[in-house]
Amino acid sequence: MSILMPTSVHLPPPLLAAVDRRARRMRISRNRLIVQALERELARDSAWSPGFLDWLRNVDDSLSGAVDDLMVAVRANRRSKKPLVL
Repeated sequence: MSILMPTSVHLPPPLLAAVDRRARRMRISRNRLIVQALERELARDSAWSPGFLDWLRNVDDSLSGAVDDLMVAVRANRRSKKPLVL
C-alpha cells in the first residue's frame, strides 16, 4: 500500500492547460498524468559520468573557464544539500 502525500505545485497557466488537454486525450486525471511524468523523469539515468567535467575542461581553454563558472554558480545556489566535491 502506498501512502499519498498531498502537495502543491504552481504551474504557469499555459502549461496547466496543456497538461489538462493531454490528460483528457489520455482519459486519465491530471494528477495521474503528472505522477506518470515525474516517475518517468526520475527513472531516467541523468547522472553525469565521473570524468565529464574534467573532459569539458580539457576541450579548450575557453570552455575550462565556463565549466569553473558553472560549478561556482551551482554550488552558490544549492539550498538543501551541502555541495558535492567534484
